[in-house]
Amino acid sequence: MFNIVGQWHPLRIGEDFATVHNISGGRAILEIGRGTVPREAENLGTQIGSFDNPDMAEADELNRKQFDEAVGVLHLALDNESFSFHGDVYDFPVPGIPDSGGFVEELSLLPRPLHPYETWQVITSPPTLEVVPRNGWGGVMWLKHHSFMKQYWDRFAEIYAEIHGRALEPGEKRLLVLNTCVEDTHEAAIDSVRNGHDEYWKFLSPYGWTKGYMGPDWKPAQAGLIPTLEESIENKVWLVGTADEVAEQISWYREYLGGVEDLAIFAAMPGDPYRKVEDQLHRLGEDVLPQVT
Repeated sequence: MFNIVGQWHPLRIGEDFATVHNISGGRAILEIGRGTVPREAENLGTQIGSFDNPDMAEADELNRKQFDEAVGVLHLALDNESFSFHGDVYDFPVPGIPDSGGFVEELSLLPRPLHPYETWQVITSPPTLEVVPRNGWGGVMWLKHHSFMKQYWDRFAEIYAEIHGRALEPGEKRLLVLNTCVEDTHEAAIDSVRNGHDEYWKFLSPYGWTKGYMGPDWKPAQAGLIPTLEESIENKVWLVGTADEVAEQISWYREYLGGVEDLAIFAAMPGDPYRKVEDQLHRLGEDVLPQVT
């Protein structure tokens, strides 16, 4: 769902996005994120820190700075016939490149978008929540206790209205992501998703993501929590059960958040074979979504 910006050269992202956007007739959305996984990032030229892991504050600061500059370069390249950018991390064009008796002063991205495009960024921390609506972008939100999700959902709209002078329509510019598993019975769904759920959190929990869960003191859970499936269901982060049950829970979210227009469903857990993922997509498309659209 996202391009992890720090793991790519920003001009390469721009070229690839513009190509997909153009051949799709303008249907592509530029979805961006700062990243989560050090084993990927640190082999591709950046570092990953988390607002939720104070011991990674230095890496988080570097990552945010690199991300901000890279996204600035990306938008300049996509939105202008030619551009230049001179920051602490990126320098375009590099000084001193000879060209036609002079030096290169600006660059041009080829291709550039033929159609208007939208930018959406994943939001997992309070600092990012304050930035994305100010930029006028869409926000992608997931892996949060339903009450925390509501707080983020509403705060996004407040900031957007304050900065841009208009109230958002219900659900506008906010994408809700829900993890799901659908089976013929509730018990079968629990059995089907448990191993994948547990592997999912073994992978992500060291990076602070479970701070979106509710702790026993009604505050965010401690970083490093590996929640049980039952805790994930209680937090309403995982929607698990029959098609009717999952549809009812999605409808509950639409009412609870005051409107959901954009929904992404995460139905493929770590270790799931392709045939199981295909089955889940059919169940969602044929049995669940028709009940909530």
